[in-house]
Amino acid sequence: MNTTQQSHLPAYDHRPGRGPTLVFLHYWGGSARTWDLVADRLADRDTLTVDFRGWSRSSGLPGPYTLGQLADDTLAVLADAELTDYVLVGHSMGGKVAQMVAATRPAGLRGIVLVGSGPAKPAAQITDEYREALSHAYDSAESVARARDHILTATELPAPVKAQIVTDSRTVTEAARTEWPLRGIAQDITKHTRMVNVPTLVIAGENDQVEPVDVLRCNLAPYLSQADFIVISHTGHLIPLEAPTDLVDAITAFAPAA
Repeated sequence: MNTTQQSHLPAYDHRPGRGPTLVFLHYWGGSARTWDLVADRLADRDTLTVDFRGWSRSSGLPGPYTLGQLADDTLAVLADAELTDYVLVGHSMGGKVAQMVAATRPAGLRGIVLVGSGPAKPAAQITDEYREALSHAYDSAESVARARDHILTATELPAPVKAQIVTDSRTVTEAARTEWPLRGIAQDITKHTRMVNVPTLVIAGENDQVEPVDVLRCNLAPYLSQADFIVISHTGHLIPLEAPTDLVDAITAFAPAA
């Protein structure tokens, strides 16, 4: 595996294998290693995982930490890794970033997979009060654990995975931590999503409280011209950690190895 950290780029890990390359973008609170359980089940595939600007190994990079900046960073990583045939797989916040990247219609993009994604059009529940409360969800290890156990998941996770969620949610700069709940989550990107011109797979968690199935059906799928929609049973919002095998099955059916 090639691990990259340049002064101007987010850190990323590129593991060679069969293409197209699967490029994984993490959720608000996650990191590149959010995808470990998924990547481990894709041992023969070419994969690339990113730590977004402000998070984990990229926490030293300066702002802004806007969706637009994260999209620009992703395009820079794709260029740095010299990818020519790839699929974006974005989870939650990473899904919203993936929509913005795909809207630029970059060369080599074959499709996108949106996993419990932030929708193109913010849901009605995203009020000012909701955003202010959400901005404090990761204030402490205790608050992360509460969010993890009562909001983010619908299944019991192994202790090491539960600990990883807490660590990742706390390994972030303050400005990056608050950018998504205070601004990014409420950003309407429907004009970008309508420009996506590659096949898309929308994956929802049956018991996802953060991005419920109905929200993804109403506020995301209608803005995509080539979208398939599937629901993974029993899982909550942290699909890559709660249902990695089911997620791998969906991704590989959508983007089989060449």
